[in-house]
Amino acid sequence: MVTRVPPRSSRPRRRMRVLLASGAAALALAAGSVVPGNPLTPAPPQAQAADSGRTTLTVAVAQSVDSLSPFLAQRLVSTSVYRLMYDYLTNYDPKDNHTIPGLATKWEPSADKLTWTYTIRSDSKWSDGHQATAEDAAWTFNKMMTDEGAATANGNFVANFEKVTAPSADKLVIQLKQPQATMAALDVPIVPKHVWEKVSDFSKFNNDTEFPIVGNGPFILTDYKVDSYVKLKANKDFWRGSPKFDEIVFRYYKDQDAAVAALRKGEVSFVAGSPSLTPAQSASLKNAPDIKVNDAPGRRFYALAVNPGARTKDGEKFGDGHPALLDQKVRQALFMAVDRATIIDKVFQGHAVEGEGYIPPRFSDYFWKPAADQELAYDPAKAASTLDEAGYKKNSDGKRVGKDGKPLDFRILCHATDPNDKAVGKYLQEWWGDLGVGLKVDCIDNVSDPWYAGEYDLAFDGWSVNPDPDFVMSIHTCAALPSKPKESAATDNFICDKQFDELYKKQNVEYDTGKRAALVKQMESRLYDTGYMNVMAYPNAVEAYRTDQIESITTMPSDAGNIYGQDGYWSWWSAVPADAASAGSDDSGGSSTGVLIGVGVAVVVLAGGGLLFAMRRRSTAEDRE
Repeated sequence: MVTRVPPRSSRPRRRMRVLLASGAAALALAAGSVVPGNPLTPAPPQAQAADSGRTTLTVAVAQSVDSLSPFLAQRLVSTSVYRLMYDYLTNYDPKDNHTIPGLATKWEPSADKLTWTYTIRSDSKWSDGHQATAEDAAWTFNKMMTDEGAATANGNFVANFEKVTAPSADKLVIQLKQPQATMAALDVPIVPKHVWEKVSDFSKFNNDTEFPIVGNGPFILTDYKVDSYVKLKANKDFWRGSPKFDEIVFRYYKDQDAAVAALRKGEVSFVAGSPSLTPAQSASLKNAPDIKVNDAPGRRFYALAVNPGARTKDGEKFGDGHPALLDQKVRQALFMAVDRATIIDKVFQGHAVEGEGYIPPRFSDYFWKPAADQELAYDPAKAASTLDEAGYKKNSDGKRVGKDGKPLDFRILCHATDPNDKAVGKYLQEWWGDLGVGLKVDCIDNVSDPWYAGEYDLAFDGWSVNPDPDFVMSIHTCAALPSKPKESAATDNFICDKQFDELYKKQNVEYDTGKRAALVKQMESRLYDTGYMNVMAYPNAVEAYRTDQIESITTMPSDAGNIYGQDGYWSWWSAVPADAASAGSDDSGGSSTGVLIGVGVAVVVLAGGGLLFAMRRRSTAEDRE
């Protein structure tokens, strides 16, 4: 994960920065509007509990925040936080992911679709009392267009913008260089100009120095401690209606068994897992009193990524990726020695679907799988013969060696907090060992540093996919490469392929949803053939919450969907306290029980010390978003 893993965000795993469920969903060209009687229309504020006690929802998470700046953050936990802090022009309906109004009440293209006009709502205010206007949106996009640092997380959305203006407080006009299919799905948080125009260096500013942080979303961030907690309070003036809980606490647990134990004790209200609960953890909670397990199709993929040779946009090479992996035959041989069925059965124990294409089957319009004659199916014998053809034959000791006589030994980056990485790593050592290939499974807490530096051979990777596929495709383009060696960039894995880039450009300008979907599938096919990404599984979203603390909560999609890491704020905004009289205590944000009496703030608590770096979301907990 955007997000990633690195399950990224998402990733983010690497920024596990979360594709199009339905073509019409994110490509709605007609004006969007709030439908009368729709449950998403603004509602009157929720009545306070009879005893006027404040309620707190505590969420156990397996990721720490990479940055509080929406211009830099890419980890799933971070993007989830700023979805609560800032409004976007449009949002996704929690029922089926179709595009609905956000800060913009409607959007209309010109006849040639090169000019888009958005009507900005008049009932959205920043938490410091200023009115949110089209000028804020224009400034946000212009800053991303002119400042490379500000384009770190979401620059793909503005690369085709020619000019952005705000002719009036309620009108935003975006002129394009060429048509752009994502204009109804610009997943960019709009920030207050009067606050952010004071920032001097967007590549370094993490938005963590002054609190409360000014926003216009359903919650207001009031405090933050690196690797310890983030606090947000309910925004009682949010235009869609106030959240039902007064505060939320996302608490970081490096040990997910400890997080599950905390759920049992009632110390947390919800646990997401890393990025999902393990089969053993979910089974142990299935019949536990006052606990509900949510097991539904997920929005992320779990993959093996190959270092194709780290380089900058201008071609400067860096890192120490294994040169043998530059050979397509070697990459494909390794993938043919991965038994996906065993991974689903033994590691995920049925809580996942066997991996095929890049986009999960939950997004049916864009789901692709290889044809029979294209598939790199599990075939150890064919994998061995392919390595022979590539010039890596076994020596007398049974080890594969190159022409230089050196053994074929690889390293794979593994997330220390992800039990799936560790379990799959053991299988890979066995399967590839039978091929005569050595593998060192390097499980570390911070995979971002070696990943950015290109100092790895392979890595466990994964992203949460957005309803629109543009972002997760853009991270594999040449434009996403870093400008300088070892610096943070949008690229997921240093892939730069001209054929893939051409397809990306074509899908980005295609407004016909069927034709665009066909182009996206061609991109997935190309990515599959290159052998740089091997999608092993589409994990379910397996999570749990206490029913004596949360009476109801919205999944996305509403029929069999996830709660944590949504494309929006629906779960936390909609969550209803089960018993506001049930109380605990909050000792300065570091520890908090599920439902508390106290100040109205939402808190993301992340245990442990450390410095905050502008890293991309490379953690096994889904990537971008």
